[in-house]
Amino acid sequence: MKNLKLKAARAAKDLSQEELAQAVGATRQTIGMIEAGKYNPTLNLCIAICKALDKTLDELFWEENENEQNKEESL
Repeated sequence: MKNLKLKAARAAKDLSQEELAQAVGATRQTIGMIEAGKYNPTLNLCIAICKALDKTLDELFWEENENEQNKEESL
């Protein structure tokens, strides 16, 4: 699944994939693959990305399944 939350947070900070990659010690390709949903980053990389973007792990990497989301919306 694509990580649109990560892409949006990166864009909101006006960072390119390359700039974010340099900030977290990764490659541009790695950031692109995470955003495309083709790579599961390590916890350490997730934390570094969150710190660089001033976001929490939940905000960038937590995926609510559709049933839970619908259940919460109906409450």
